[in-house]
Amino acid sequence: MKRIAYLVSRYPAISHTFILREVRSLRELGWDVSVASINPPDRGMDQLAQEERDEVPKTFYVKAAGLVGALQAGLLTLLSHPVGLVRGKVFAFKLAGLNLSRLLYAVFYLIEAVMIGQWMKRQGIHHLHVHFATPAATVGLILSKIFPFTFSITVHGPDEFYDAPGYNLREKIEGASFVCCIGKFARSQLMLLSGVSNWGKFEVCPLGVDPALFTPRPFRSDIETLEVICVGRLVPAKGQHILLAALKHCLEKGRSVRLRFVGDGPDRKNLEELAAKLGITDSVVFEGAVNQDRIRELYGRADVFALPSFAEGIPVVLMEAMAMEIPCVTTRITGIPELIRNRLDGLLVTPSDDEALADALIELMDDPELRLRLGHAGRNRVIDKYNLDKNTVRLSETFERRLIGETSSGSSSQGQLE
Repeated sequence: MKRIAYLVSRYPAISHTFILREVRSLRELGWDVSVASINPPDRGMDQLAQEERDEVPKTFYVKAAGLVGALQAGLLTLLSHPVGLVRGKVFAFKLAGLNLSRLLYAVFYLIEAVMIGQWMKRQGIHHLHVHFATPAATVGLILSKIFPFTFSITVHGPDEFYDAPGYNLREKIEGASFVCCIGKFARSQLMLLSGVSNWGKFEVCPLGVDPALFTPRPFRSDIETLEVICVGRLVPAKGQHILLAALKHCLEKGRSVRLRFVGDGPDRKNLEELAAKLGITDSVVFEGAVNQDRIRELYGRADVFALPSFAEGIPVVLMEAMAMEIPCVTTRITGIPELIRNRLDGLLVTPSDDEALADALIELMDDPELRLRLGHAGRNRVIDKYNLDKNTVRLSETFERRLIGETSSGSSSQGQLE
C-alpha cells in the first residue's frame, strides 16, 4: 500500500482548507494518508464543516498527547535510537545558533519530532510530507535526523523567501528528499537560495480547486451596486488598506460599491478604523471567518473578487472565485501572473496603487461584457491548469516516482526545468 504521513501546524484550519482537500483527494487515488497536527483545530467541533469533523478522529494531535506522551516518546527513542536522538539534538541546537529564544523553540521542535517519529513508527510510515517551509518543516527536518525516515516539503512562499535564514530554508532544501513548489515563481526562489546540485529536487506541483464544487454563480448584467468580495486573513500583507482606499475613490466617482471582507485576523481593527476615517463604513461589511459551505454562498453574491496583496504564493481563493466565474482583480506579484494573465483571465494592477485598483473596479462595473468574458475565461483557466483532481494526480505521480523509486527523466535536473 502507498503510505505517507502529512504534518500540519493546525488541522483542520479555515485558511488551509486546500490541505484537507489534497489529503482527501490522495486517499481517493489509493494513498493511505495519515495526518499529524501540532495544534488542535482552529474551531470547536460544532463549528467545523462535516468534512472537517470527519478528519478530527483520524488525526494525531501532538500537543494533545501532553507531557506523558512526550516522556513516553522520548524514552522509547532513547532506547531504540540513542545515536539518532543525540544527532537530532545537536542538529536542532545548531539550527538555533546562539539565540536564546530560538534555542528554546529548538527544544520544543525536538520534542515534537520525537513524538511524531514514534507515531510514524506505530503507523508503519517512513516518509513525512509538510506544507510550508515554516516551523512544522523544521520539526520534519529534525525528525529525519533522528529516525530512518525521509521528509519532503510543499513550498508556497513568500514568507520563507523573505526570511530564508530565519526559516533555515537552505538547510530544509538540503535535508529534504524532494521539494514540491506550487508554481514556477516558488521554484525560482528556491533555485536562487540553493546550489544547482539541489535543483533536481524541485517539482512544480500546482494546487487546485474542484470545479464541480465551485460552480458558476448567477451573472448580473445590470448592476446598481457593485458587490466586491475579498477573501483572506486580515493581515497587512493582503493589502486590504489599499482596497479600502480604492473603494473610497469609486464612491467619489459616483459608483455604488459594497465591499465584503471574508476572513479575520490581527488587522481587522485597523481596517475598521480606516473605513470609519474614510467615511465609507456603510459600504464595508466584515463577515469574519466562515466555513467553506458558507463561503460559497458569499461568493454567489459577488460581482467581482479583489485581492490587492503585497505578497502571495498563488492564492487558492483566486482559484475558487475564478471557478465560480467571478472576475478577479489582483496584483501582478510573485506567482499570481502564473494563474491570471492580465485581461485574459482577470485584471492585474500594480501593488499599492489604489487609483489603478479603483479604475479596474469601475471598468468592470461599467462593462458587463468584460465581466462576463473574464468570468468565463477564469473558470476555463482553472479547469485547464488548476483542477484539483488533475493536479492531485500529478502530485500522486510525483510521490510515486520519488518514494517508490520509479525512474524517469523527470527526476533529473534537466527534466525538472522543462
